[in-house]
Amino acid sequence: MKTDLATMGAVSPVDGRYRRHVSSLADLCSEFGLIRYRVRIEVEWLMHLSDTEQFAALSELSIDTKNELTQVWKRFSIEDAAEIREIESILNHDVKAVEHFVRDRVAAAGAAHAREFVHFACTSEDINNLSYALMLVDCRSQCVLPACDAAIRTLSALARANVDHAMLSRTHGQVASPTTLGKELAVFVSRLFDCRVAYAVAPVLGKMNGAVGNFNAHVVADPAADWQAISTSFVSRFGIDSSRITTQIEPHDYMTHQFHSLVALNQVLRDLCQDMWGYISLGYFRQAAAAGEVGSSTMPHKVNPIDFENAEGNIGIANALLQHLATKLPVSRWQRDLSDSTALRNVGTALAHTIIACKSVTRGLNNLEVDTQVIAEDLDGSWEVLTEAVQTVLRIEGVPDAYGLVKRRARGHRLDRSAYREMVDSLSLSLESKRRLLDLTPDSYIGLASPIALRELDRVDAFYEQHGS
Repeated sequence: MKTDLATMGAVSPVDGRYRRHVSSLADLCSEFGLIRYRVRIEVEWLMHLSDTEQFAALSELSIDTKNELTQVWKRFSIEDAAEIREIESILNHDVKAVEHFVRDRVAAAGAAHAREFVHFACTSEDINNLSYALMLVDCRSQCVLPACDAAIRTLSALARANVDHAMLSRTHGQVASPTTLGKELAVFVSRLFDCRVAYAVAPVLGKMNGAVGNFNAHVVADPAADWQAISTSFVSRFGIDSSRITTQIEPHDYMTHQFHSLVALNQVLRDLCQDMWGYISLGYFRQAAAAGEVGSSTMPHKVNPIDFENAEGNIGIANALLQHLATKLPVSRWQRDLSDSTALRNVGTALAHTIIACKSVTRGLNNLEVDTQVIAEDLDGSWEVLTEAVQTVLRIEGVPDAYGLVKRRARGHRLDRSAYREMVDSLSLSLESKRRLLDLTPDSYIGLASPIALRELDRVDAFYEQHGS
């Protein structure tokens, strides 16, 4: 690994130790990314006003000029961002600095007559709310969902490969009725996928309606224009929905829904990590030992479940941030306060820790190998789990106190094959029922685990076959 002194000096591990895992977020959620989104909104608003033909000066914008202005944000560079920061150092206002930058670029494109329509009738929050909306859309589609999908698909493949592989359940940490390894993994596939869908379809909203949401300046400038329609069509050009009613800020309620859906997804991931940690501890899975790696500074034999532990830790950080954002952002004093502004700058960090967790889970799953012998020995050492079947068959045949009868023989005792068969032989049952119970083994007592798992795996896999990852 090449040492990068810049990341070595980073305060946040997202920009330091884990930078390589979330580098795709840098162009979207960084200060550079936010400024570029702001530039885009300013440019697009100017061109949208031109398209409405409300203003004679803007109707003169040529196709070539519009194409040149589009390149201002499409080819936005670090040098451009630095220029805006320099302007901000004089104005002490980040959005106003963007406005000045765009005005200069409009003039440079040969449209000096249109400079005064940059940021026309806008409040800074018109620019900011749409910038963050686009940021969340792009982060979701380009970064978070791909990482999440990779984890789900990897888990789904592991579940499908082991859909018929019987294993003991453990309820309250004690051996319980058998299931299959694939079915238990399919539970997580189903849960993760449902959370993923909720996150993917969570709406994103935006507004472009002035200082307090009433189009005050717009109406004075042109009373005849249908400003609500102009605003709605502008917001929709970005593929997002227009907020119906706002103060100066878009209320951020949609962000609450989006962040809560990610919290739910992360909680399922956390549950998966803890279960996988436990199965590895039981020996159900072996982990690949990479050449050169060290599992412990003092115990040479160790191969630790570090990927699942890493994911669990990152999920905690991600959810702490996401839950704070989800509860803080919808709250604003009267028509506007700035407490949301500093909080929103942490969106990228919250998403980054989620992505790191997803990638850690995927890596951990890919390093696993099922230990069939350990699972089989575990099953064969726990014939007492079949007593559920025995007491149920006794009930069917009308034996009084069926549960108590079996409990007195089995509760707190380990049964082997011989002891189980001896118990069944001693019961007053029909020959057919007795034969069915004697044919039963722990590895065959799995009910409908396999078809239940396959139903869910087919549902999830069908989605990915249709839509891709």
